[in-house]
Amino acid sequence: MMGNRLIHEVIPVGMLQCNCSVLGDSETREAIVIDPGEEAERILDVIQRHGFHVRAILCTHTHIDHVGALAALRRATKAPVLIHEADLDTYRTLATQAQWLGIPTPEISEIDDFLREGETLRWAGFSVRVLHTPGHTPGSVSLVVESNGAGKTIPHAHSHTEQRSGTRSKPPGAERLIAGDTLFQGSIGRTDLPGGSFPQIIKSIHEKLLVLPDDTPVYPGHGEPTTIGEERTHNPFLR
Repeated sequence: MMGNRLIHEVIPVGMLQCNCSVLGDSETREAIVIDPGEEAERILDVIQRHGFHVRAILCTHTHIDHVGALAALRRATKAPVLIHEADLDTYRTLATQAQWLGIPTPEISEIDDFLREGETLRWAGFSVRVLHTPGHTPGSVSLVVESNGAGKTIPHAHSHTEQRSGTRSKPPGAERLIAGDTLFQGSIGRTDLPGGSFPQIIKSIHEKLLVLPDDTPVYPGHGEPTTIGEERTHNPFLR
């Protein structure tokens, strides 16, 4: 179990209040950042307050409210940026997305690597398992944060893992889900933007997320946290 080793701070950033997650190991001080949508200074303040060394910057998808601070954070931390390859075209439309919102186009970041279905990104005593959950965007991912076991430190690397499916029993180490804009408390991500698909997002949620244990905490891209069981029971889109 993660116990008290995992520090997880959620920072709502930008005009759309994207939930940026900073997840760090309290012993090694290694960390990752997920969805730095804006306000790089606030995110860096959290990193510096904890004395974290950022090993990677991950994005659940590349809508502007989730990637606006990518370039600034990459420059400040020297950490690699990872997205799903299917969202690369969406990332290339940042100028158009900015026009829709009436805001300046953020600086474009280099993309260092791609997140792939079934892979695990490991840092310090923890890991993130990648679930490709298209529907909100073609390259949307949800990220299962897991424990590698107490005291186990693994260098930054990708490794293939067998995908778990078809069970609601708690798999070893499965602790929390960073859902991006795929699943919300009482709702799901919108599918009316370019690349969105309602059938795809429903399929993603049922086949990739609802197979997780009911007590898995869910941290969505906007709004309050929830659990898999709560959404299975009460989310009107999933009935």
